[in-house]
Amino acid sequence: MTRSQAMNPNVCGVTAVIAVIDGKWKTSLLWLLEAGPRRPAEIRRRLPGLSEKVLTQALREMESDGLVHREVHDVLPLKTVYSLTDFGRRLSDALGPVSDLGHERLDRMTAEQAEQAGQTEQVGQVEPSAS
Repeated sequence: MTRSQAMNPNVCGVTAVIAVIDGKWKTSLLWLLEAGPRRPAEIRRRLPGLSEKVLTQALREMESDGLVHREVHDVLPLKTVYSLTDFGRRLSDALGPVSDLGHERLDRMTAEQAEQAGQTEQVGQVEPSAS
């Protein structure tokens, strides 16, 4: 999916929304910023594996898509704070039920794997003979 699809008025609304959250880190960033404004260093600490370059790129894209607000305080050193816009908050709220479905799916998969492991264990057991 390309970011240009988020700007195309002739695509499905779901496609337009998915285009702005597509990527490895954007949903995690939405989730983290949902709790309140964050500075970039704090975001990186809370999301191990996220490089500064990728964080900057994702936040810039999210800002241009109207999901996050970037506020720069004129102090030395410069202090930058990111927060969700109203649109970003609405999107985050809309993704809540999708997240619930994802957790249900993961729970079901975990239960199925445990059940399969139990069946494999039972097949491997030898019944004692009744002699």
